[in-house]
Amino acid sequence: MDSPSAPSETVFGLPPSIRPGVSLLGGTPPPERSDAARNRERILAAARVVIARDGIEYLTMDLLATEAGVGKGTIFRRFGSRTGVFRSLLDEAERDFQIRMMAGPPPLGPGADPIERLVAFGRARIEVLTTQGDLLRESEAPPEARYGVPARQVTEVHVMSLLRQAHVDGDLPVLAFNLISMLEAILILPPGAVRGITVPRLADGWEELVRRLVA
Repeated sequence: MDSPSAPSETVFGLPPSIRPGVSLLGGTPPPERSDAARNRERILAAARVVIARDGIEYLTMDLLATEAGVGKGTIFRRFGSRTGVFRSLLDEAERDFQIRMMAGPPPLGPGADPIERLVAFGRARIEVLTTQGDLLRESEAPPEARYGVPARQVTEVHVMSLLRQAHVDGDLPVLAFNLISMLEAILILPPGAVRGITVPRLADGWEELVRRLVA
């Protein structure tokens, strides 16, 4: 059984560059001065408020500058574009998910049966992808970019290690890739858009699939 102080992923060999909380965009964020970090968080907090209140389509650089109380030039220098703001919001959400997945409380984090962790992983991932779907679509990241970043490697290694602990036979890298890709399909076909499929039904379907896989 996993220990909270020693997640199973460390046993199965995550490369040193791939650890909980790695960037969705790849690489290590550059160090920031304290005032720059405060401005960055102020801008992202304002973006979250606008998106929750008005919808993502209404987030403009002018409105964001007003809400954050900074100059528009500050936003451009820090994020480059509206898309850059979206990608930074996604990066924060991904880091939070990784930390919960690999070092948080069970059943998502260490300390639970591997199958219960895998079920919890899928349910939590569906929730994240559902709430972040608009951001992912607006970030304009092509599929090949999403599949190649270190953050996705973290989830693939995590799923592989849980399958291995559950004594699942087969090509585990391919099986993990296919399982994660099934979760990401909701970005292409949003819940409710096809035959009334809802998020709870998708989550229940994930659990049924996992339990049938290891039966």
